Amino acid sequence: MWSVSFSFQVKKNQERIFSVLTSKKIAFKQVDITQNTEDKNLMRKKANNPTALPPQIFNGDVYCGDINAFNEAIENEELEKFLKL
Repeated sequence: MWSVSFSFQVKKNQERIFSVLTSKKIAFKQVDITQNTEDKNLMRKKANNPTALPPQIFNGDVYCGDINAFNEAIENEELEKFLKL
C-alpha cells in the first residue's frame, strides 16, 4: 500500500480491499512501501512485475494478485480461493 498517494484511484483501490477484508473478518497486514524502498522492490519482485503499483495482495510470501484479480475473485465468489485461505 501507499500511505501517501497522489492517485485517487490507488487510494480508492486500497480502501476497497481493506473494507472487503475487514467486513469478512479476514486478518491482514498492510505494508507501506513509501516507508522503505526495499519493500517496494520486494513487492515488485514477488509480483514478477518491475513496474507493479500498489495495491498488490499476498498471503505471506505467496503472490495472490492485484486489484483487478481481487475484484474478479469477489465477482466470481472465489475470494477465499484467490487469497489462498
